[in-house]
Amino acid sequence: MVLLISANFPPEPVAAANLSYDLAIALSKKFKVTVITPKPSRPCGFVFNDCSFVHERFEHIILNSYTCSKSKIFGRMFESYSFGKHAVKYIKKNRYRIECIYISVWPLLAQYLIAKISNRYSIPSVIHVQDIYPESLSNKIRFFGDYINKALIPLDKYILNHVSLIVAISENMRSVFKTTRAIPPHKIIIVRNWHDEGKFVITNDAGLKQAINTPEDRQFTFMYLGNNGPVAGVDFLIKSFIKADLPGALLVIAGSGSQKEKCMQIANIHKNSNIVFTDVPSGKVPEMQDSADVLLLPVRKGASLSSIPSKLPAYMFSKKPIIACVENDSDIALAIRQSECGWIVNPEDTDSLILAMKTAISSTKKDLLHYGENGFNYAMENFSKEKNLGLLVSSIIKTFCE
Repeated sequence: MVLLISANFPPEPVAAANLSYDLAIALSKKFKVTVITPKPSRPCGFVFNDCSFVHERFEHIILNSYTCSKSKIFGRMFESYSFGKHAVKYIKKNRYRIECIYISVWPLLAQYLIAKISNRYSIPSVIHVQDIYPESLSNKIRFFGDYINKALIPLDKYILNHVSLIVAISENMRSVFKTTRAIPPHKIIIVRNWHDEGKFVITNDAGLKQAINTPEDRQFTFMYLGNNGPVAGVDFLIKSFIKADLPGALLVIAGSGSQKEKCMQIANIHKNSNIVFTDVPSGKVPEMQDSADVLLLPVRKGASLSSIPSKLPAYMFSKKPIIACVENDSDIALAIRQSECGWIVNPEDTDSLILAMKTAISSTKKDLLHYGENGFNYAMENFSKEKNLGLLVSSIIKTFCE
């Protein structure tokens, strides 16, 4: 049996949930697969519909662990610990049936507990890392950042050294693991977070026709679509858009999250600011993003250096130009520069973002379409489901067959 331990799984409308689901489907074509997850909880405020997998080839078990949808440090720490303890209990009970463990869970406590028990029972394990932790935490709490890193980096080093294979999502992440965690290069592979490109193709064809025939009096639409959490900095987008005072422009904030109410309060103070908040129906991301002219990707200072938001490939697959508010040496900035699909501005720099918005509005339709096409081609080469899912599956199989 291949055991998939995943902190996120459908019906959660987040990229990590879809990655684990795609992997479970792919592996279950060749092996007996069991997936264990906590109760769905992401994003905060989302209403979850019943989701049954009885018709799939894999078994799905929901553990009765504690969950904390709000972005609170101690709540999230206990959530990670609780899920890790429940996962360990399951592994102990079923250790003679488990051939390999795939770990995609919240850092660091759940990762530590699962890595430790799998190592004790000599079960091959593959850990899929989405954020460089604790750096992603210390960047949020800058005054105590050095103390957090000093305390927790040794724990992360232990985790990474006690698994069989590490799946990193970028070259920058692999470099950090090699230099600061002393991980041998052969133990790390890069598998980029993917999106199902097929879901965007039909929408893109319809969107191209719409873009060519757009009425001249249509509002120019900027859009942020994704989790409205503390790292995203959506409040910065709203304040910058209000200050910009762009005639004929609309800002759409699509999605749920712990900061949504706060952002709505900011927008409500300026009732003439032309800002719209909307939910994203399940499976409707391509259609939602197709209604935008430019997609916005803000990240708080420091946060873009430790992860790549899953919305980047989704934005690129939508064939839309992107304005990214990120550090210039981040993987996000590198992807946008290499693909030539938009503009890069410093995080939390209002004046630079306003200038980029004005530049986008003044661009011709031809230029905007060209940026979007560049991003799509780059995503097909680097973020496609076909390429990256196949690489992950083959790497997991190789791990427990050796």
